Amino acid sequence: MLNRKYVLVSVLLIFFGISSLEAASGVNLNIRFFDRRVYFLDQEPIYVLVTITNYSPAPFRFRLADERAFSLDFDTRTAANREVEPASILLRRRSQSQHVFFREVTLETGESFSFVENLREYAALTHSGAFVVQARFFPELLHVADRQFLTFGSVSGTELRVLPGQRPEARPMAASTQPLVSNRLTLNLRHRPVLGPDGIPLQLDVETHAILVRERLPPDEVVRFLITARQRGQWERFFLYLDLEAMLSRDAHRRRQWNAESEEGRQRMLARYREDLQSAVVDGYITLIPTHFEIERTVHTEHEGTVTVMKFFRVGNFTERKRYTWFLERRDDIWMIVDFSVVNLGTQ
Repeated sequence: MLNRKYVLVSVLLIFFGISSLEAASGVNLNIRFFDRRVYFLDQEPIYVLVTITNYSPAPFRFRLADERAFSLDFDTRTAANREVEPASILLRRRSQSQHVFFREVTLETGESFSFVENLREYAALTHSGAFVVQARFFPELLHVADRQFLTFGSVSGTELRVLPGQRPEARPMAASTQPLVSNRLTLNLRHRPVLGPDGIPLQLDVETHAILVRERLPPDEVVRFLITARQRGQWERFFLYLDLEAMLSRDAHRRRQWNAESEEGRQRMLARYREDLQSAVVDGYITLIPTHFEIERTVHTEHEGTVTVMKFFRVGNFTERKRYTWFLERRDDIWMIVDFSVVNLGTQ
């Protein structure tokens, strides 16, 4: 029984030997997003801050390649634990015949060394979703499986150069020590939202889960689309054909403020106006929900149109009637609502 326990403990120690190397050596590899934000599925960089810290009582020496791809690697996996293919630029860098210049770095106890890398230069992030990212740092440079030899040059100080009088010699790239393994990061990649003409992102349709796109509807169908969306509480559809800039500029004070604002300030005004409409702080008539409605008349020219709608609202035991007139303008073959007026017709 004692022998069995001894064998089991020995096997476990061997199995976890590599993973515990970092803890045993007292050298820590940590990664975090350099500028944590929402990441989209385009070629915008995803910067990762890599930090090596020496917690051991002895100095820690390592080689750092000028081309970081020979010192660092990222293991990037999907939520289903499928490994993400390496980026094409990474494959080119590691497959070319070249000199690999490096510098010798020494970290005393308590010292850290950091640098920033773009994750997109290591992993081919070609689809949206959740990913788990983990880094590996090779103190004696990376072993490239499909290449046996590369030539190396040393560096001195902060300037990379081949040592005077020394001719670079071919030597194996195999690392002489185990790599340092970092913590894991969770990366969420999203599709960049499509912006409407007013600069407001078009949201996903809650029914189809697709990005809403304006269609070439006639003026009466545009108004019907807006009212129906409000009845169903579908705000993303409600705002689809509503020109927020034109609606905002109906008020003289807001129009003067709009003209005085910068582009960034105007975007803030649009976002705030949209929120105020949704909470009925301004132009409350537009967001009232009718029990039913009837489109009475539609008149339009090539570029302008009006649609008259009778709306019915339940108030206690009575039904209140209001006649809405919607004003539309045609832009790039899309009819947009730019204004409205309301006449109260009493109850019945």
